[in-house]
Amino acid sequence: MTTAVNAPTPAERAKALLADGRSLIGGDRVPGTAETRTHVDPATGTALAEIALAGPGEIEAAVAAARAAFPGWRRTAPGARRDTLRRIADALEAHTDELAALVTLEIGQPFRAARAGVGGAVEWFRYYAGWADKLEGIVAPVAPGSVLDYTIPEPYGVVAAIIPWNGPVISLALKVAPALAAGNCVVLKPSELAPFSSLRAGALALEAGLPPGVLNVVPGAAAAGDALCRHPQVGKISFTGGGATARAVVTAAAEEHTPVVLELGGKSASLVFADADVASVGKLAAILGLAQNSGQGCFLPTRLLVERSVYDAVIERVVATAQGIRLGDPFDPGTSMGPVVSEEASARIVGTVERAVREGAGRLCTGGRRAGGDLARGFFVEPTVVADADPTAPLAREEIFGPVLAVLPFDGEEEAVALANGTRYGLAGYVWTNDLRRAHRVAGALEAGYVSVNGMAPLPPAAPFGGWNASGHGQEGGRAGIEEFLRTKNVHVSLR
Repeated sequence: MTTAVNAPTPAERAKALLADGRSLIGGDRVPGTAETRTHVDPATGTALAEIALAGPGEIEAAVAAARAAFPGWRRTAPGARRDTLRRIADALEAHTDELAALVTLEIGQPFRAARAGVGGAVEWFRYYAGWADKLEGIVAPVAPGSVLDYTIPEPYGVVAAIIPWNGPVISLALKVAPALAAGNCVVLKPSELAPFSSLRAGALALEAGLPPGVLNVVPGAAAAGDALCRHPQVGKISFTGGGATARAVVTAAAEEHTPVVLELGGKSASLVFADADVASVGKLAAILGLAQNSGQGCFLPTRLLVERSVYDAVIERVVATAQGIRLGDPFDPGTSMGPVVSEEASARIVGTVERAVREGAGRLCTGGRRAGGDLARGFFVEPTVVADADPTAPLAREEIFGPVLAVLPFDGEEEAVALANGTRYGLAGYVWTNDLRRAHRVAGALEAGYVSVNGMAPLPPAAPFGGWNASGHGQEGGRAGIEEFLRTKNVHVSLR
């Protein structure tokens, strides 16, 4: 008689992977030589692992490995590159629960939402696999019969991809999938706050048949990022993160005139007009701006602009929804919202709200505190709604990156657009109305790279996404997304 042994849970399998935080360079695991960091579970405040971060030495080795792998990957038949990316997608899909559990342990994102993020990454790899054998140039009409003039799209060589902690697996896919499909090799630097899911994804890519050195994963802090951006053999940089770090990236890249794609922060506005369904929009506004990833998303609608005639009704619905959001164990299927990423983040978020209320920049309707009771050990911040927000105050103008919704009234379409455009950002905008003509007018008037009407798209891979103004430049997604990783060569042939 055999004794049944319970299979390990996704969380248990993920915790076992936390034991190895070494960089992935040229197909080998390499220990970091920079500082050692303790990874803390945001949901419990307990230490889970130690990771020795990569430094300039590991960056040098990773770039060298990518450079050595580039000729072979570039010469790989497009159909073979396509098939390799498809196998990577299949491997990610087969390990969805494991990768999602790693994300949950890294940043506290509810397991259910983390699974959706891995599913999105799978779709991005499958989409860009389809582009690998469809890259083509043109024949330019230059003196036909006398000259043949044509173009060739070519990869840059080594691409530096620097991703944030707040959605590590999907962020990896947004950059790595199109870069590889275009024939580049990649040095990926995940955030030191969330290195493990990227390392596991890199290992799965190797198991799926990606040649060693084509994708290298080097978790590191500022010194590693600086070395990567200054490296003379990096052909292009794709960075997602905050504005201050972006300035450092651009400054470092300027030494070698390395082109940079920037996807930065936002203070995106939802514009709710009186003809919208107030009850459903109020509920969605709270879920999208507060509960989704605990408000830690660059394009989430964290400002709510409401037409005055329905202002009180929308606030009532938003507050009721916020108070019904269930905080708790991210692995519990009933949890609606997890913790924020760190102790420092929770203190910063609560302090920002307290300062705004103290200075008269808004009226606190609900939240504004660290969660207590059984959640006190973790980094949980209550879903927070601040009404009558001063549009000139930091609460309504700057990215808080936490579960804080600033609500403002407006009178008429013109004022709504002016308020929405009244920040230095330009990442996203959301319009809620049942008037089709208004929807198009307002969407056209918003200074943002992404506008959603009566909903929110989950970053479909076929559609371009990117910010304006202080929210960055360049595109991820669609044809534009792969063109960011290609440069055009013109060939001019005399026929006489």
